[in-house]
Amino acid sequence: MAEPALIALDQVGLRYGAHEALCGVSLCIAPGERVAFVGANGSGKSSLLRVLHGLLAPSVGTRSQGVAAHGRALRFAMLFQRPFLLRLSAAANVRLALWLGGVRGADAQARTAEALRRVGLHGEAARAAQALSGGQQQRLALARAWALQPDVLLLDEPTASLDPSAKREVEALLEEFSEHGMTLLMASHNLGQVKRLARRVVYLEHGRVLADAPIAEFFEDAVAPEARLFLKGELPW
Repeated sequence: MAEPALIALDQVGLRYGAHEALCGVSLCIAPGERVAFVGANGSGKSSLLRVLHGLLAPSVGTRSQGVAAHGRALRFAMLFQRPFLLRLSAAANVRLALWLGGVRGADAQARTAEALRRVGLHGEAARAAQALSGGQQQRLALARAWALQPDVLLLDEPTASLDPSAKREVEALLEEFSEHGMTLLMASHNLGQVKRLARRVVYLEHGRVLADAPIAEFFEDAVAPEARLFLKGELPW
């Protein structure tokens, strides 16, 4: 018997006024998957991430979600291309996220210390978050997300503005998170990164899913003419 879906979309559409961002999208996300959403700018990747998270409600169609272990409600976290960090220390940014998530006191202190250690920022706990380098800020955002212990981590172009060394650091952290059972859903223009991190690829064009395949099948066969053109750099306009 197939494992129940963590998140399922059924014929979902999303409109911003007269603009149709998503149309007829049906997807099932299983626990522990590593899914990359690819496509040209404006194809609907970011909108799809927000619907999967639950930040945006579909204009039409339905979104449903399962439960985590022992019937607990699913926990979500989202990492954006440019993380929003408050004018506080690195540690305080993590503690505030935990406070908003209902985690207080000694538990919050312990989780904050462990989260910063995991991303290699334990020595920067007292530094102002906005004084950190771009790569360190992204790692801090990952620490903040990890501290919340999400079941599903959604990432929107998480390394687009980072140098190669910082990208490798972030990718290594995502690999580690995935190995511990976290479900990863990411939008990326970096096809090398998609090959390294994803196990399944969903290709979008003008808000529609035109291909949904395992990583090897997608890059070897591309499964749809439009996806083959995309991989060749012949983007739709």
